[in-house]
Parts: sequence; structure tokens; C-alpha cells
Amino acid sequence: MMQAFVISGAQVVLDDRVERCEVRIEDGRITGLDVARDGARIVDARSQILAPAMVDIHGDAFERQLMPRPNVFFPLEAALLETDRQLGANGIGTAYHALTLSWEPGLRSVATGADVIGTLDRLAPRLTVENRVQLRWETFCFEAISLIESAIAGPLPPSVAFNDHTSMALLDPAVPLQTRPFDLAPDYPLTDLSGADFRAKMDARAKRGNVDAEHYIRQITEVWQRRPEVPAAIARVAAMGRAADLPMLSHDDSQIEARDHYRGLGARISEFPMNRTVAEAARAAGDWIVLGAPNAMRGGSHLGSLGAGEMIAAGLCDILASDYYYPAMLAAVERLRRDGVGNLAQLWKLVSGNPASASGLTDRGEIAPGKRADLVLLDWPEGHAPAPRATWVAGRTAYSAAA
Repeated sequence: MMQAFVISGAQVVLDDRVERCEVRIEDGRITGLDVARDGARIVDARSQILAPAMVDIHGDAFERQLMPRPNVFFPLEAALLETDRQLGANGIGTAYHALTLSWEPGLRSVATGADVIGTLDRLAPRLTVENRVQLRWETFCFEAISLIESAIAGPLPPSVAFNDHTSMALLDPAVPLQTRPFDLAPDYPLTDLSGADFRAKMDARAKRGNVDAEHYIRQITEVWQRRPEVPAAIARVAAMGRAADLPMLSHDDSQIEARDHYRGLGARISEFPMNRTVAEAARAAGDWIVLGAPNAMRGGSHLGSLGAGEMIAAGLCDILASDYYYPAMLAAVERLRRDGVGNLAQLWKLVSGNPASASGLTDRGEIAPGKRADLVLLDWPEGHAPAPRATWVAGRTAYSAAA
């Protein structure tokens, strides 16, 4: 049993408005707005903004704690504890770590993925926010399927993202990445695997796996021979996800055909669609659409893909994910608010209520009686950047910058 407390004096981000009210929390839940204090401890939040803690549907910034420099690995416990603290300090109460499960050696290998999942499970009593995983499955990596199966049975159900960076890596450079054919198309346009340009492109990937470029090119060439078996592997993993009622996503959709294919398998979230045509098709079908918060914060994609601000204004983006930078979620809301894309209540849904709903987490993402007390208190002077002052997860303090 935790002592009840009341957050008093803040402007509170509610579902459809922002207004000053008191929020009472008891035993990890919000028990009322402007109700009797009944001896609860008072948290003075005058001149601050109280909002639902953010829900990060896709973030891989944790990789920088695991490997802050190429091939410099840190102990997993230390890296994941630091990641957890960064999440709380940025107002993120629930995080799906985009854990790539690939045939590549090193950072994104199945072995590393298994270690991360196991370490998060062991660390759970010490973590301050809810650390989940997005199984960002490289569809050519058949050896990951048993790990996916065991992760699905774990204490915190994951999400599953269908990811094909193998086909993207082998794309003919004359074909724009944003409009490339569906990855499973029989006439997929391949690059020259023996060319100097391809070797240079693979060099950075090879360093991530701690192998030389020649070794990496041999490996990806061998992996490409698995292509006829990929559709059946995708169908198998999708069936596992449906059976467990997991949120499922398709990554970097470039064609309506791709979105239709994965929707048919139960993946109702389009993660980082590569062009507006695909996003419009996803919207027409009622899918969730995810774009990167760094994109919205910076005013454009670093890959030259869709501009998040423009897409939000057009009603073609529901969710902003941290992607590779945790502070971007809050900074994106600030930028979009300043640019007049929406009001605070509307924009906050992009980083809290909508990702919670898309992930099936109906107990959070909103400040309302009965909801879990996942909250962030913001110091946000007019005309200046916001900064978290405190984060609570299920009523427990995950971060505090109070004096």
C-alpha cells in the first residue's frame, strides 16, 4: 500500500482540454479529479503542467548504452539500468525497446537479443519505468523464431515488428528507397553485389557486426538464398502474434501491397511508412500510423522520407516514437505546438494515449479516474523548451528533479 497523494496546482492535460485541477493518486491509480484530499500528501505543482507519461512504441536509443562506440560493448545490466533512468528522466513511463533480431553478428544478433530480454526480466524489480520489447524481427532470420516464441510467453508481452533490411540493403541504387517494390516481389531489383559501391555501403554494417566487409558480403549473399522460405516464416511469426493478441507492426512500408500484406496477417500498425500514398492507404483501412519524433522535432526526416509535421496536420500520423533519441518525444510536441499544428491536448495523444491504445495498453495514456497513475510533471515556461520535473509509473516515483 502506498500513501495517497494529490498533485495540486498544475495545468492538467486531459483527453480533450487542458485545465487546472487536482489529481488524486492512491495505490498506483488515479482515484479522482478535484475530489476530497482525505489526508493525502500534497505535491505542489503550481506553474507546471501535468500530463500522462509518454508511451514509446519504438525506441532503439538503448543500443547506444550497449555499444557507445563501434565494437565497445558495456555490461548489459549497467547499460539497461542507464537506459531505464534516461526513460524516466524524459517522461517516458512505458517503452518498447526496438530490439533487432537479425542474422547479423554482434549488436543485433539473436544472441544479444536473448541476453537483453533475459537481463530485462531479471532487472524488472529494480527498473523505474515499464521496459517492454518490440521484437524487431529481420524476416530472413529464421533462427530468431524460437526466441520470439519464448519472449511471447514472458511476463510482459512484447510487440512484433516485421522488418526487412536485408532486401533494402540489396536494392538497386537506381531505385528510390521510398518507393521500392514490395520486398517479396518476384522481380525485386537487386544491386551489383560485386561492385565497389556495394562494398562501401556494407562496410559500416560490417563494423557493427565486428567483421570485415568481405565477410559481411559473403554472409548477406548466403542469407539472400533463403528468400523463397521467407513468406512462410513471416506467416508463422504472424500466427504466433495473433494467437497471443500482440500488437504487430510492419516497418518502412513503401508500397500499398506491403501494407495490405501485413494487415492481412494481423499487423494493424504501419511503422514509418515511406511515402504518402502508403500512409493514405493505411488511414483508409483504419490502421495506426507511426512516424519518428526526431523527424517532427527537426522538421523533416533524415532519410528524406515523409515530414511528420506535415503528415500530422493532414491527419496521416497517429503516433510519434522516440526512434533513436528519447528526448525527441517531448521536443516534438513542443515544436508542433509552436508551429500551430495542434493544441497541447491534441498533440499529447501522439505520444501517450494513441501509442497506448495501439499497443492494447488500455490502463494508461490518459489522466482519468481508474487509469494507472503514469504521469509526468513538466516545467514549461511559455516560449521555452519543456523539461520533466517528475515522472510517476503506477504511482511510484521514477524520476524527480525536485530540490
